[in-house]
Amino acid sequence: MPSQPVTFTVQTPLPCGPVDVTVTDVGVARLSFFGDRERAVTGSADGAGDPRVARVRQALADYFAGRTRGLDLPVDWRHTSGPQREVLRTLHAQVGFGETVTYGGLARRSGAFEDHPEPAMVPRTVGTIMGSNPVPLVVPCHRVVASNGLGGFTGGLAIKQWLLTLEGVLAPTLDWSPAD
Repeated sequence: MPSQPVTFTVQTPLPCGPVDVTVTDVGVARLSFFGDRERAVTGSADGAGDPRVARVRQALADYFAGRTRGLDLPVDWRHTSGPQREVLRTLHAQVGFGETVTYGGLARRSGAFEDHPEPAMVPRTVGTIMGSNPVPLVVPCHRVVASNGLGGFTGGLAIKQWLLTLEGVLAPTLDWSPAD
């Protein structure tokens, strides 16, 4: 019998602070940059002793400390479908640590829009898919950029810039600080 999904808060060095993560028996199902501040402050031990939680906590700690080049975590894709799933799976599988791809480039790689009636709208559609990504960081939508700059980011540009700096894509500014 499958166990229940568990939602827990992980402290991060990101400009937004802690993130909320939901894991199922399949993998990470949700990650939110705007975690439950009350749970984060009270240090709730939800998920304590659960190996799924321990794996995610360790993977995030290693990533933010620079001990690993990405998050090798299983994803629960059940909350995605159609072109969204195709594009996110392509991003997850093909765009690694320290790499970027444009919205249009990701659309081409995924093959999800080959017959799209308005090709000029495809990069915008991919941007919308990035904004609906249920598991940012794990499926690294921060690595998807506009053809003329950073583009947007649901968590805010400060988070995208921080992550791209951590991965060596952007040069650090004087006020940038990696994980302690």
